[in-house]
Amino acid sequence: MRSPAHRCRDIERQAGYLQPDQCVPPPPRGTADGMWFIQDGCGIVCGVITWLLVFYAEFVVLFVMLVPSKSLVYSIINGVLFNALAFLALASHFRAMLTDPGAVPKGNATKEFIESLQLKPGQVVYKCPKCCSIKPDRAHHCSVCKRCIRKMDHHCPWVNNCVGEENQKYFVLFTMYIALISLHCLVMVVFHFLYCFEEDWTKCSTFSPPATVILLILLCFEGLLFLIFTSVMFGTQIHSICTDETGIERLKGETPTWERKRCCEGMKAVFGGPLSLGWLSPFSGLSCEKRPSPQIHAAQGEIIEENIIEVLEEC
Repeated sequence: MRSPAHRCRDIERQAGYLQPDQCVPPPPRGTADGMWFIQDGCGIVCGVITWLLVFYAEFVVLFVMLVPSKSLVYSIINGVLFNALAFLALASHFRAMLTDPGAVPKGNATKEFIESLQLKPGQVVYKCPKCCSIKPDRAHHCSVCKRCIRKMDHHCPWVNNCVGEENQKYFVLFTMYIALISLHCLVMVVFHFLYCFEEDWTKCSTFSPPATVILLILLCFEGLLFLIFTSVMFGTQIHSICTDETGIERLKGETPTWERKRCCEGMKAVFGGPLSLGWLSPFSGLSCEKRPSPQIHAAQGEIIEENIIEVLEEC
């Protein structure tokens, strides 16, 4: 009986055992991989819903709470703050969705490529039989993206993309800004209810009192739900960065075969350099110089089968 490891990966020292003839050479760069976008129906729907919910919050905040307010200063300050956070949240979502999370070149497990590695005794290569690619260390195959992703944490349908090495910063910023605007909405809803109780309900909103109450209750429910969800996701991502352990690796309980980075080093690697305002910007690229992805690694002792079983988890 074959072990689960052999059903997930081919781990051999010679190119012949990897069956490279079954692999199709990767497409030329700039054609099929021109823009990263996952054509997944569920992910696209979730992404559209995310934007619609933000626009709904924008509508209620502006036309139900801020425009009818008697205090011009209150309206301007809260309007600018909410719109700035909403803009940063949507920009972070946009970049998390359309940024290559660190996909391994597809179909590179060809005979010519494997022979070009010039494997030495004691060296092994990992081949993903699903996307026919040579898999670097800490890479995992995503069944939705249909690619192997470097340092894949999980596949999130709300951004219609995997969270991996290249777009983790944008996902962290997205969860942070959504949590902040959700908290801001809840605070404004509380103050608006107090204002309406003290004043005439017909004067505290341009809508009828029943419509105003329904709109505020829906916004309160949305804000509370997303505040809890995104706060948990934000904390989970920061914990993963500080421990240098992805969600999949933590779920599998893998014994680290890599040298773990310290918390500050991990934050610098994800957010692109020393602490600065660029950490909070979804428009700043990763400025840290990246090392090329390792394609092979030395085998030290026995390969533990439990550490090479693929686990695909969604958020």
